Amino acid sequence: MCGIGAILYKNEKASAPVGKHLVSMLQAMRHRGSDSTGVTVAGQDIGSDGLLVMLRMVDHLPVSEMKDKIVAAVANEGATVDQLNPSGQHLRLVVKGTSDVRRLADSLRKVNALQIDSIGTNSSVVKDVGDAESLDRKHAISSLNGVHGIGHVRLATESIVDVTHSHPFWAYPFPDITVVHNGQLTNYRGLKRIYEAKGHHFQTHNDSELIAVYLADKLAQGEKLNDALTQSLADLDGSFTYVVSTRNGLGFAKEKWSFKPLVLMERDDVVAVASEEVALRRVFPEEIDRLEPQENEVMTWQTSM
Repeated sequence: MCGIGAILYKNEKASAPVGKHLVSMLQAMRHRGSDSTGVTVAGQDIGSDGLLVMLRMVDHLPVSEMKDKIVAAVANEGATVDQLNPSGQHLRLVVKGTSDVRRLADSLRKVNALQIDSIGTNSSVVKDVGDAESLDRKHAISSLNGVHGIGHVRLATESIVDVTHSHPFWAYPFPDITVVHNGQLTNYRGLKRIYEAKGHHFQTHNDSELIAVYLADKLAQGEKLNDALTQSLADLDGSFTYVVSTRNGLGFAKEKWSFKPLVLMERDDVVAVASEEVALRRVFPEEIDRLEPQENEVMTWQTSM
């Protein structure tokens, strides 16, 4: 079943409690899936010359052993690790001295037993097994401030229950582009072959990752976010509602059958969407005007950053 949520503060500058709000929204939808939970928090302030890198050790190796390998991989690209903060098997890095995300990602991917969850200029992906409160206890999501973010609670139906196949999915190697998705793509394999032939790399066999790469590819070609989402309604087959987060905005798309639910609340200062109204009311307990996006509908928002 799964559940998705997102929130964007239109006029904030890296100071809104986005992480806290996402935890509240996602925990309200725990009944839609508690196999795993994940968030992207965007608009974080890490300085003007840095990349925020989220890594995960897929084998239970000592952090000290992995740290040396990671520092060496970063140094291969002429860059340095400015910060390295472990949280269990997760590692949060700030890398200085390079803006070439593809080369950095390719170098890190060569480190055995290491998974890249995201690389961005202002955003990070944190995901783990369990519900939103468990994610918060392990990784202090509520402490993450930013401008906007997206989240997902997962009920695994066709792929294994693990962190790698959990949402959000990062569009390797495009900075700050991540997706959460409720539904299924029926033309996933054919599209994946097309993008692999163009040189794109996929880290999983999950169809949701394809959406992230699809959108990132179009944005890299100069398309506007709204146009890319609109085109996806024609290019992607299946039943789907998805939300995408970029460096300075977010948007959603619902397919022509509108099978997967979504509700929206918008004010002058903030917009939030979720699979169920109960998630919105966890953040906005006052009376709110809500609407339900319909079939073949796309909406996007930009921050003031």
